[in-house]
Amino acid sequence: MNEAEKELKILQDNYQEENIVTLEWKEHIRRRPGMYIGKLGDGSSADDGIYVLLKEVLDNSIDEFMTGFGKTIDVVIENDTVMVQDHGRGVPLGKVKDVCSKMNTGAKYDSKSFKRSVGLNGVGIKAVNALSSSFSMVSTRDGQSKTVTFSQGTLLSDGELEPSNNSSGTRVEFTPDRAIFGDYHYRDEHIEPLLKNYVFLNIGLTINFNGKNYSSKNGLEDLLNENLTSEELYPIIHLFGEDIEVAITHTNQYGEEYYSFVNGQHTTQGGTHLAAFREATARVIKEFYDRNYEFSDIRNGIVAAISVKVEEPVFESQTKTKLGSKDMEPNGVTINKYINDFLKRDLDNYLHKNPDTAEILQKKIQDSEKERKAIAGVTKLARERAKKANLHNKKLRDCRIHYNDPKGDQRDQTAIFITEGDSASGSITKSRDPNLQAVFSLRGKPLNCFGLTKKIVYENEEFNLLQAALNIEENMDGLRYNKVIIATDADTDGMHIRLLLLTFFLQFFPDLIKKGHVYIFQTPLFRVRNKKKTIYCYSEEERINAIDELGPNPEITRFKGLGEISPDEFRNFIGEDIRLDKVTMKKEDLLKELLEFYMGKNTPERQAFIIDNLVVEEDVVA
Repeated sequence: MNEAEKELKILQDNYQEENIVTLEWKEHIRRRPGMYIGKLGDGSSADDGIYVLLKEVLDNSIDEFMTGFGKTIDVVIENDTVMVQDHGRGVPLGKVKDVCSKMNTGAKYDSKSFKRSVGLNGVGIKAVNALSSSFSMVSTRDGQSKTVTFSQGTLLSDGELEPSNNSSGTRVEFTPDRAIFGDYHYRDEHIEPLLKNYVFLNIGLTINFNGKNYSSKNGLEDLLNENLTSEELYPIIHLFGEDIEVAITHTNQYGEEYYSFVNGQHTTQGGTHLAAFREATARVIKEFYDRNYEFSDIRNGIVAAISVKVEEPVFESQTKTKLGSKDMEPNGVTINKYINDFLKRDLDNYLHKNPDTAEILQKKIQDSEKERKAIAGVTKLARERAKKANLHNKKLRDCRIHYNDPKGDQRDQTAIFITEGDSASGSITKSRDPNLQAVFSLRGKPLNCFGLTKKIVYENEEFNLLQAALNIEENMDGLRYNKVIIATDADTDGMHIRLLLLTFFLQFFPDLIKKGHVYIFQTPLFRVRNKKKTIYCYSEEERINAIDELGPNPEITRFKGLGEISPDEFRNFIGEDIRLDKVTMKKEDLLKELLEFYMGKNTPERQAFIIDNLVVEEDVVA
C-alpha cells in the first residue's frame, strides 16, 4: 500500500457513525464564533466582536423604539461589563429564557410585531449569551418582572415572577468571555460613533452612555456634518420619504464618500440599496441638467448618506454589513425602482426650487469633467504602463490572498507594507507571510503632491504604480489590502516620508484613511538581551524596564533603521506581535486647511501634522 492509499484508508476509518457530532446551540456558537459575529479582536478595531455583541443587544432596543415604544436607552460599560436598559414593552415574561437560549426564537418572525427590524434570525442575543462569561436579562411589564442568568450559554437561574414598581422595559447585562476574546477592552472612541449613528437614524431617540446623552434633531444631515472633513460646496440636501431618508452634498475632495443604512443598521459594505442610490443620484442629476455628463463627473466629490427601511431584509452575513435584498418588501416594489422614483421626484424638485445649489453643483460637475478630459491622454498611458508593470512589477512583492476577494476568509488580515529603499523592503519581504502580506518599495522620498491635481497621480510613475497596486483608481470597492502600512525609519527622514505619503492619501484618496485602512508601522528602537532572554523595546521607558528585568550588564543594541534588522529578527515584529498606529481623522479637521498649512511653506511645522491633527490609536494589534 503506497502513501496515498494509506492516507485514504485513514480518512475512511475516521469517517464512521461515531464521528458524526451534534453540537448544542451554545457549543456551536463558541466553537465557530466567526459565523455569528465576524472576527474576534481585542477591542482595538471598531469591527471587533465585542462591539458586535453590544450592537446585537442595542438592535433589539432600537427595534422597540422604531415600533413606537421607549424613547430612551441607557448604556453603561464599566470594567468591560455592559448594561443596556431600554424602556420598551419588555420581553413577554413567559418567554424570557427562550429568547436568550433557544435558536430561531423571537418576535421578529411575526411582521405584525416588528415590520422593519434589523434582527430577523433569532440568533443575535443567543450569540451574546453563549460568548459571555456572565449574562442576565431582566424583563419588566404589567407590574411584574422576570430575571434569567447564564454563564457561557448555560442556564444558572430561571427566576420566578416578582412584583415590580419599575416601568416596562428590558435590561441586558453581559461580560464577554475572555476565554473567547482574550485580553480585550471596550474603547469609547469605537462606541461613540456607533451610538451617534443610532440617534442620527432615529430622530427623537436619546441614548445615555455612561452619563452622556446622545440625540439628534436633524437625522442624516447631522450625520454628514459630523463626518465632513472637507467644506461643503452647497448646503446639505436633506430629503425624507415614507421608508427612505437621504442627505447629499459635494466637496472639493476626490472620490465618493457614502454612509448607508438599512433599518438602522450601518451597512459598511453597502449592498443593493447603495448601488441603487449611486446610480439613481447620478441619473437624476444628469437628466435635470439635460447634459451628457459622465456619472463619474457627477459623483466626484460627493458625500452622501442613505437610510432605507426594508421589510424582512436579507443580509449577506449575520453581522449585517451588506444588504442583499432586491425588494423593499415581500412581493413589493424593487429597491432600485423605489429609490429611483423617490429621487426622481424629490431631488429633481429640490434642484428646481434651489437654483443657487443647482448652479454650484453644475460648476462642480463641469470642473470635474474639465480635469478628467485634460488628463485623459496621460491617464490612458499611465494605465497601460501600470498594467505592464503589474506583470513583473519590481516595486511590488504581492501576496496570494487579497481584501477584495469576497470568499477569502482571511481577507481582513491582508496588508501591504510601503517601505523606503531596497534594504528595508528586502528584510520585510524575506520575513513576511507571503499569503497575506505584500511589500511595495519606494525609491526614496515621494513627491510632495500638495496643491497638485490628480494628473500627477498618473504622471508620477511611483504614485501611479502605488495606486495600481492598491487598486483604488475608480473607488474603494476594489481595495486589495485591508491594512496599508507605512513602514519607514523612526527618524526625521522617515517622518518626512510618512507625511508625504499621508498627503498623497489625504489629497486623492481620503476615504482610505476615513475607513481606517492606513497605519504607521512601529519598529523597535532597542534590543536588550542576555543569554536567556531577548526583549525588543519601542521607547526609552521600555528599554529601562527591560534592563531592570534582565539584570546587570545586558547587551543593548540601538536600531537606526529598518535595514539594520535582519530578516530572522523581523519575523518577531510583523506577525502576531506587530505594533501598528492607526491613522484616523478628527471630524473638525478640514483637509484643505490642514494640507495648506502643514504641507505648504511652513515646513518646520510638518511634524506637528501627525501629532496635532491626526489621531493615532496606539498599540493596535493586527
